[in-house]
Amino acid sequence: MSAATVAPASTRSRRAAELVMLLFAIALAMAAYASVSLARLGRLPSDMLGYGVGLGALMLLAHVTVRRTARYADPVLLPVVTLLNGLGLVMIHRLDLASSNRVTSLAGWVLHGDAPLQLVWTAVGVLAFVVVLVAVRDHRVLQRYTYTSMVVGLGLLLLPLVPGLGHVVNSANIWIRLGPLSFQPGEAAKIVLIVFFAGYLVAKRDVLALAGQRFLGVDLPRGRDLGPILLAWLASLGVLVFERDLGTSLLFFGTFVVVLYVATERLSWLLIGLVLFLGGSYAAYLIFAHVRQRVDIWLHPFAHVNEPGGSYQLVQGLFGMASGGILGTGLGRGRPDIVPLVKSDFIVAAFGEELGLTGLMALIVLYGIIVERGLRTAIAARDAFGKLLAAGLAVGLGIQVFVIVGGVTRLVPLTGLTTPFLSYGGSSLLANWVLVALLLRVSDSARRPAAAPQAASIEETQVVRL
Repeated sequence: MSAATVAPASTRSRRAAELVMLLFAIALAMAAYASVSLARLGRLPSDMLGYGVGLGALMLLAHVTVRRTARYADPVLLPVVTLLNGLGLVMIHRLDLASSNRVTSLAGWVLHGDAPLQLVWTAVGVLAFVVVLVAVRDHRVLQRYTYTSMVVGLGLLLLPLVPGLGHVVNSANIWIRLGPLSFQPGEAAKIVLIVFFAGYLVAKRDVLALAGQRFLGVDLPRGRDLGPILLAWLASLGVLVFERDLGTSLLFFGTFVVVLYVATERLSWLLIGLVLFLGGSYAAYLIFAHVRQRVDIWLHPFAHVNEPGGSYQLVQGLFGMASGGILGTGLGRGRPDIVPLVKSDFIVAAFGEELGLTGLMALIVLYGIIVERGLRTAIAARDAFGKLLAAGLAVGLGIQVFVIVGGVTRLVPLTGLTTPFLSYGGSSLLANWVLVALLLRVSDSARRPAAAPQAASIEETQVVRL
């Protein structure tokens, strides 16, 4: 059987597998939605059909777009993202129901809940996903805009510092307000800057891979080549100092260091990045009061419960997860609504309470699958830019999940990052759908079979023989 015959059959099976997984993800989200209503209201939700049709229509649109524009793309990513997004909608709806001033107890209708708005943002995110896949038919086109991406990314990071435009939320200056809408430009900046990291390191990787002196068996880079990592370090400290955003600072610097390592395959860059991170963290602890407060809350959470801006939120989240135990209290049967900012910063604690350690680990595994498929795409990519772009996108998502889950569970100091696809917020949801679209675009190129040489026709063979 020829390769031309095998490839379409393989593509059809891939499409069928993705569609089955996608429908299963939608069914799980609808089952969770029904479970919440049964626990809170004692009956199935009256709008369950509308919810399922709306979510299903959006995800089937995404599926059709992938199969039309990126037919060889990884079939696992979209179903996993669909399940995470669906569960996020369910938990936000569940928290809406817990707010007595937003619900009529007889009918159970959410009057001004956040779940309908989150569904609207899901639609916007899926539309952005479709636009990226349709507009960017070859990810290598993005390499042309390497330095434009740098300017745009830095501009997005500086927007909250513009007087009259920036908006301080919980002492972090990371939001901008345009009329009734608020937006977190750092979410878009992370994608644009990853494009810059990939394009820049493709051009400079040969120079940065050169070895200088050898120390304890490790080949150190030349002193003149330390400029890029020092600039990234200083930029990350700038975000920490001027915008008081520890999470974004760690996310950008960590992603740059990992992509730098992937580009050069030099362990020394990871070691240098670790030293700079530890040194910068210690200096920030000594100099900045808000960093010192975060660390003190992390080390001694129960000593700062009653202080303004203290550890009340963290402690309530820990109590909630402890009450959930191994299997959880059940969807709709806990009290995660008493945790401040539970829909955004602490939605992981809500899942930990109602789904237990088992459910929380399942969510982490889903994120691990996204990162693993992204890194697999990076390994399979045929071009250097695609390899670094996929690695940067996957690692950036992984670092973000690690930082927020680690903060909520008190593994690391708490930061203000959102949990991708689960947390309430339009800017985060929109940016992460674009991130997945770019991963699928690189995956399509990496998994596309090489064009088989066309067989010579009988007439051409006869001419050659003559």
